[in-house]
Amino acid sequence: MPNRLPVRPLRLTVTDRTAAILRRCYPGQPPANVLERALLLLATADGHLDAAGTPIAERYRRRG
Repeated sequence: MPNRLPVRPLRLTVTDRTAAILRRCYPGQPPANVLERALLLLATADGHLDAAGTPIAERYRRRG
């Protein structure tokens, strides 16, 4: 069994513009949840994840 290190949350700093969008467009929703959804959408659109959220191997990714 491989030696796996515990996964620690990554702390991100958002820009003033990002914070304003989060407050204005997604009031009452936890920013981490909104950013997670946005990242999944972006990674899927860029071809890094399939529709189920599974990573796509580099050799199978779209070339653009």
